[in-house]
Amino acid sequence: MISAYNTALSALQSFGTKLQSNSNNIANANTDGFKRTRVTNASTEPSGVKAQIDKINSPGPVTYEATNSGYDVVELSNVDLSVEIPDMNLNATMYKANLKTIETVSEMAGELLNMKA
Repeated sequence: MISAYNTALSALQSFGTKLQSNSNNIANANTDGFKRTRVTNASTEPSGVKAQIDKINSPGPVTYEATNSGYDVVELSNVDLSVEIPDMNLNATMYKANLKTIETVSEMAGELLNMKA
């Protein structure tokens, strides 16, 4: 049961990191020049996952912006909300699933201790 707890705990931390990344990307979607981050999971030994955060340096769309000296080219954010919002919903669901796993392991341990007594 301890390994199930540790595995779910590492996944909970990883999906929490993914949710933070999604939130930051969505909050900065309209910030000129902002580069989004992507979080991937890598397995760890003996069991579990670890979050790996990468900045995506692909260029965002460009536009012309009027200034006092004429028009300047401005690079917009490379965040795509049509990707970020569904991804955030999926990560929230996975976070809840791992939280439920931790709750279940805790309940099972409690019942086991009650049987021993």
